[in-house]
Amino acid sequence: MFSAIARIFRTPDLRRKIGFTLAIIAIYRLGSNVPAPFVNFPNVEECLAANTGTEGLLGLVNLFSGGALLQLSIFALGVMPYITATIITQLLRVVIPHFEALHKEGQAGQAKLTQYTRYLTIALALLQSTTLVTVARSGQLFGATDIAACQQLLTNDVWWAQVLIIMAMTAGTGLIMWFAELVTERGIGNGMSLLIFTSIAATFPGAMSIIWQTRGFEIFLLVLVVGIIVMGLVVFVEQSQRRIPVQYAKRMVGRRTYGGTNTYIPIKVNMAGVIPVIFASSLLYIPALIAQFNTPQDGSTPPAWVSWVSANFTTGNSPIYMAAYFLLIIGFTYFYVAITFNPVEVADNMKKYGGFIPGIRAGRPTAEYLDYVLTRITLPGSLYLGLIALIPLIALATVGANQNFPFGGASILIIVGVGLETVKQIDAQLQQRHYEGLLR
Repeated sequence: MFSAIARIFRTPDLRRKIGFTLAIIAIYRLGSNVPAPFVNFPNVEECLAANTGTEGLLGLVNLFSGGALLQLSIFALGVMPYITATIITQLLRVVIPHFEALHKEGQAGQAKLTQYTRYLTIALALLQSTTLVTVARSGQLFGATDIAACQQLLTNDVWWAQVLIIMAMTAGTGLIMWFAELVTERGIGNGMSLLIFTSIAATFPGAMSIIWQTRGFEIFLLVLVVGIIVMGLVVFVEQSQRRIPVQYAKRMVGRRTYGGTNTYIPIKVNMAGVIPVIFASSLLYIPALIAQFNTPQDGSTPPAWVSWVSANFTTGNSPIYMAAYFLLIIGFTYFYVAITFNPVEVADNMKKYGGFIPGIRAGRPTAEYLDYVLTRITLPGSLYLGLIALIPLIALATVGANQNFPFGGASILIIVGVGLETVKQIDAQLQQRHYEGLLR
């Protein structure tokens, strides 16, 4: 293992790529701690020190930004606008034929879809930064709190100062998007995924420190051991796949023979990744947002339904919240897998190139068989996602951790997924040069 790591730094091209990636990550983390103009940073620090964090969707965005959201930094929005734009672009392929045609055009069509995603990212960043500045100006960024500093997060709240803050945060999102593309082209791994990995990993020490300070060393050690076990199980499931064998018939093209090979279609247990967790968190934030807007500002008693929503959907330690979260993740897993994997298209492509599944006729029977296998394997995948997503909520109720508990939910899924993919890419680079990779 250590000799393989030494080979990484002895290879000039690989050493240069890793160095460039680390430099971009360092600049990204530096920008995450630079406050936007007209932000009262001492007051922000006081509110953060009081541990009056937010839950739900706002907490998820803060997680993906590496804590930059609640610091109101120039990179406050992080990668969330790009993630949202990418998901929207994928969903639009189902309802807009032009997007589906671009997806099938190859590299030229993919480049145009990427350009649309960039434009949508800037538009979403503009919208989200406006919302963030409005919430910060109203004093509700850190929720209902009696701390006077949390009501004065801006040094100047005139309209042109707010416009300047919005422009700075939107430009920060565009810069993050450029950083990600630079890493993808000149570094190691997928740039956007690595920036998300960096943001989440940056919150690990703080989250574990809170558990140590509030619950003691014994609980801290127990959480660490359980976290390592959970991480090992996540690695096992993320690597698990159902391999459907495929054979290609021999065919003559001129004097050459093509086909006659055996391969397989890998169907992962977790094909949806972290997307269902993001969808479920976003949807569950809506009731709390509606209740917040219907809460009387004069201190009078709110309506009964507002009190019920506030009691069951504001924090994650409610059994109703946990049950709704779990069921939504299962539903969104099936929904997203149905969108991203089309059995009919896969069956048609196999038929076009002379491929078939042994024992299954080509065409419609193949599509039905693929749909049958996909439906059955998605069930354990969705249950796995739901259980992993519930770990932070259980930790919230038992050890006093926040909703962005590091060893569960979106955190552990992204950390493991991006880590495995990056190690595989480094291994492939080593095998090209030394005939021996990082993995054995």
